[in-house]
Amino acid sequence: MSHRDPNQQTVAIHFYATALYPCSYLPGLQARSQVAIPADTIDADVYSQLVRLGFRRSGLYTYRPYCDSCKACVPVRVPVARFQPNRSQRRALRHHEGLTARLLPLQFHDDHYQLYRRYQRSRHAGGGMAEDDPQQYTEFILKSGVESSLVEFRLEGVLKMVSLIDHLSDGLSAVYTFYEPDEPHASYGVYNVLWQMAQAQRQGLPYLYLGYWIEACRKMAYKSAYRPLEVLIDGRWQPFRQV
Repeated sequence: MSHRDPNQQTVAIHFYATALYPCSYLPGLQARSQVAIPADTIDADVYSQLVRLGFRRSGLYTYRPYCDSCKACVPVRVPVARFQPNRSQRRALRHHEGLTARLLPLQFHDDHYQLYRRYQRSRHAGGGMAEDDPQQYTEFILKSGVESSLVEFRLEGVLKMVSLIDHLSDGLSAVYTFYEPDEPHASYGVYNVLWQMAQAQRQGLPYLYLGYWIEACRKMAYKSAYRPLEVLIDGRWQPFRQV
């Protein structure tokens, strides 16, 4: 894959496969990723192309699953103009209608970081990110080589949720979201997805990319609740049909 940089020089994008590592989603399995390099040459246009091919971003690294014998990670996106919220999603909208959203550049805010730590320790206890220090948080959330924004959501001035969003040529990409974890009746994650879809519609963008749907992983299977949903299978985006 190649593209032209701002100086009209042709730049080649190469791909390499990582070594095996323990799968983060399916216990007992080994995973492998395909990474696009060099990272500093992947601009917004190239990144948009890569997302359409099933890639995602973590910090400055653009990757997609490249496992030897497993295809559990399925890229998904929502065609936002055709989306209709179901009953529970409408309830989440009503429940959180008092939230105010503000778009911010990728800068460190201590209250964001403290919320991130509370979220990780509650929702991902024992995981590697539960003990992230400010430098690790910065590398994961605040480093990007493409057009990205933070969105903070507050209720009466109190921070409740932060979302990291990438801006693509054909949509928005939901990179990562963290929120107040100890409110049992809250539906912050649902509200955030719906907010991002509405934002894409306001910008005239056709898709919201939600990353990977993994049927056997509870933390990733929820994405099938947003219909209609499209999945990338064998290089072609097609309607989601869960069997």
